[in-house]
Amino acid sequence: MKSIPRASVKERQQIAAGLGRLLADTYTLYLKTHNFHWNVTGPMFVTLHTLFEQQYTELATAVDEIAERIRALDVIAPGSYKQFGELTCLREEAGVPKAADMVRQLASDQEAVVRTARNVIPLAQAANDDPTADLLVRRMQVHEKNAWMLQSLLKASR
Repeated sequence: MKSIPRASVKERQQIAAGLGRLLADTYTLYLKTHNFHWNVTGPMFVTLHTLFEQQYTELATAVDEIAERIRALDVIAPGSYKQFGELTCLREEAGVPKAADMVRQLASDQEAVVRTARNVIPLAQAANDDPTADLLVRRMQVHEKNAWMLQSLLKASR
């Protein structure tokens, strides 16, 4: 049986750097979604409170999976607020926006996470790193579905 060659150190570092950005985006989105879960009010409270909980629970699992993939590439995973702040493309929300603005922000952030994941796929594919490519595709599917669900709520309220 012929073994598949492992990606080079440089390829693994480049892939891990992309995964680090995905980890930072995912963690930032987790924190923002959890914040909105705690602080949402208004007529859609129960719906949004429940939806946000489903989404932040899934994100909590995702951050672990992404970080473990970075470690499987033999690279140290970022793990501090400082590192995440430097790596993420998402904007934190320190205030408490209205429910519709929460939904808009989270939908936009879900789409941004898809873009981050999509940017790493070519690196993984070029290195024949199928496990990372698979992880990225699965993350894109989750975030695209979440963005669609959130955007659908906005359409219903127009």
